[in-house]
Amino acid sequence: MPLVLDLRSIDATMLATVGGKAANLGELARAGLPVPHGFCVTTDAYRTLSATDGLAGLEPAKARRRILEAEVPGELGEAIRAAYAGLGDDAAVAVRSSATAEDLPFASFAGQQDTYLNVVGADAVLDAVRRCWASLWTDRAVSYRETNGIDHGSVQLAVVVQQMVDSAVSGVLFTANPVTGKRDQAVIDASPGLGEAVVSGAVNPDHFVVDGQEIVERKLGDKRFLICSLAGGGTEKVDIGENPAPCLTDRQVRQLAALGAEVQAHYGSPQDTEWAIDARGVLHLTQSRPITTLFPVPEHAEGDFRVYFCFSLAQGLERPITPAGRAAIREIAGAAGRIIIGDPATNGCTEAGGRIFLDVTNVLRSRTGRAFFPRVLDVMEARSAHVLRSLYDDPRLALTNTSPWPAIRRVARLARRFHAPSTVLRALVTPEAAVRRARRTEARVLKAAEARSVEEALRDCVIPVLPTVAPTALVGFAMLGLAGRLVRTEPGELQTVLRSLPNNVTTEMDLDLWNLARTIRAERDAVDAFQEVNVQEVVARYRAGELPPVAQDGLRAFLGQWGHRAVAEIDLGLPRWSDDPTHIIGVVRNYLRLNDQQDRPDAVFARGAAEAEAMIERLARRARGRGRLVRFALRRTRLLAGLREYPKYLAITLFGSLRARIAERGTELHTQGRLDAAQDVFFLDFEEMRSTDGDLRRTVAVRKEEYEREMRRRHIPRVLLSDGTEPEAAVSAQTAPSAPGDLLGTAASAGEITGHARVVTDPVGAHLEPGEILVAPSTDPGWTPLFLTAGGLVMEMGGANSHGAVVAREYGIPAVVGVPDALMRIETGDVITVDGSAGVVRAHPEGA
Repeated sequence: MPLVLDLRSIDATMLATVGGKAANLGELARAGLPVPHGFCVTTDAYRTLSATDGLAGLEPAKARRRILEAEVPGELGEAIRAAYAGLGDDAAVAVRSSATAEDLPFASFAGQQDTYLNVVGADAVLDAVRRCWASLWTDRAVSYRETNGIDHGSVQLAVVVQQMVDSAVSGVLFTANPVTGKRDQAVIDASPGLGEAVVSGAVNPDHFVVDGQEIVERKLGDKRFLICSLAGGGTEKVDIGENPAPCLTDRQVRQLAALGAEVQAHYGSPQDTEWAIDARGVLHLTQSRPITTLFPVPEHAEGDFRVYFCFSLAQGLERPITPAGRAAIREIAGAAGRIIIGDPATNGCTEAGGRIFLDVTNVLRSRTGRAFFPRVLDVMEARSAHVLRSLYDDPRLALTNTSPWPAIRRVARLARRFHAPSTVLRALVTPEAAVRRARRTEARVLKAAEARSVEEALRDCVIPVLPTVAPTALVGFAMLGLAGRLVRTEPGELQTVLRSLPNNVTTEMDLDLWNLARTIRAERDAVDAFQEVNVQEVVARYRAGELPPVAQDGLRAFLGQWGHRAVAEIDLGLPRWSDDPTHIIGVVRNYLRLNDQQDRPDAVFARGAAEAEAMIERLARRARGRGRLVRFALRRTRLLAGLREYPKYLAITLFGSLRARIAERGTELHTQGRLDAAQDVFFLDFEEMRSTDGDLRRTVAVRKEEYEREMRRRHIPRVLLSDGTEPEAAVSAQTAPSAPGDLLGTAASAGEITGHARVVTDPVGAHLEPGEILVAPSTDPGWTPLFLTAGGLVMEMGGANSHGAVVAREYGIPAVVGVPDALMRIETGDVITVDGSAGVVRAHPEGA
């Protein structure tokens, strides 16, 4: 049981013994990189303290006090003193915490435990080690572990003691751009003195971005504060005034980028490093850990440039998709390649971070693709369309297919195969009959699926629905476009025609749910059964058949018709409403509180339909001689456009049927002892579900852990390049604001949010309402709990690699740092927009 280990004897396999920081430092030292010499007080040493027993059940303050008051065992104290003596007489050292849940690929724990700099003397080192142990139980560290789903009892703490570097200049180096995601850019923040000034955000540092050998961005900070070592131990913060000169030469910037490339090559993944250059100009590496905030890039051929569009996000899903859900989408995507493109080997669907991405590289290299695909996205996901158009000038996406004829031939082939011309004619001539014909597709799809395996049903019964049903809905939108050409319209007028469309299955479902609430409202005991207990109690009574008959029967009937639907329903692996009616019961409870007749869903729908009809007549009169044609076109729009929801509805209906079959297989696997629970089957793919032997529990456990980790990810790129770049962030970062009154800072965490500002100068006792934007002078780890509810972050000090920026990226909240006079120019309650990609804070006058 080693109590102390030399850093050079440590490697990455020793995480449980030395913690994340020490494991990384030992690995780097063994690789010959310039790591200051030192030793590690191991987790075995931490466990020798009797005070560490049962800490997980205590309040953090009590846990800290127990450790600080505990005696250090004699053998341990002597071991630490001997190791410290080996560094030299009264050597100045840095004493740094190294937890077993720290510097991990999915959670950096940046600054969550304590560090003590320029510690001199054996007694002072022992005291600093004890304080590091206690810092495992600070409020911020406990909160961070809970946020990342890490069990307190599973975490142990080691302590690193290293020779102190008397830094002339120091800072942070990211080997990939943490804001744009670009993997081949190094980002450096630097300031004179000790690196704590940069890491803590106490200073506005110099900021450099290096791409290859070229310094592509250079932004000099004022660097007015300096943290330096004191003779005899300790540090002090000194105000040295504004310092406009760069603290690094170009040669040093490139030297740092080269060192970062070495570290990244050693680990095989992008790294967040800390470094220091001493008075002699010698470069030292003081820390390295994985960058935890980069979105993973889909696998692709080395050197092959690709563009990926996030299908998950376009469908409204920020959450990851279960393994079964992704397996289903893979089958459907394969069928799309076979049926629509005509190439069975083509599958533009890929995965990253548990989300589905479509490879749209060839679409953007095609003139027809550029003309068509972004226009489709203009309707469903306009921001993605804007991002894709911004890539047109990228030389890597030069047009390679300028002829429209391949696309025309493909569309013609599909039209012939699925009888699209006759469907279009029927929709124009007899729209009511066309709608009835389309609505009969549901029964045909379910019947066809019965005779097929799950995979076959997904391949054969989803994609063919699109060219069978979609033309009817497209005629409706084509008629809308025709009307727009026949008559002059004002903004919003054509959109009014689309209000409260008939033949929309989603609207029908919503009105059915409202009618259920009206039925329940008519009987007092049914209302009481829904409102006088919490939602889960209502669910339990429904499952037990104990609700009043009008509620029990009404809810059963609704779920019989619509129970195959769900929130995030494109994920086959998620429960349907028939599996878990909690959401539906919650909506009914809200409906029961509606007293204003004008707010009732049926009244809102009726008003919308009346306004649409009135708009048709208004536009027809305005068109004069073309009025009859405008009226004809817009009435076809009203009858047909509501079918736009139907193809997806058919797929979801099929999912409900297939999910029931998969659940039966889950029950079989559970009965065989191969799964811990029947529902775990949705963490398997179809081949694994079919397997006849083997324990599947370990596979499920790993995937559940990955899924839960991705559930905590809050920033998902709309478009992602194969070099890791998020074009939306990269374009914003290059766009200078033009509006007067904008506050300029450093882009720190991508994304944009508008909300009320909350100016906080001291985190103790501070409170943020969910979604409020935290405006602070700077932040250290003590501010971390406030990040849990903050919608965004503005910091007056700090750089893109300071603690606040790192944590903001981990929590997925937009952040701008280094904003001069932010606390003077922003007041609590102001409505502001934080653009974390462009580094801009915009004020909204008078809360507009």
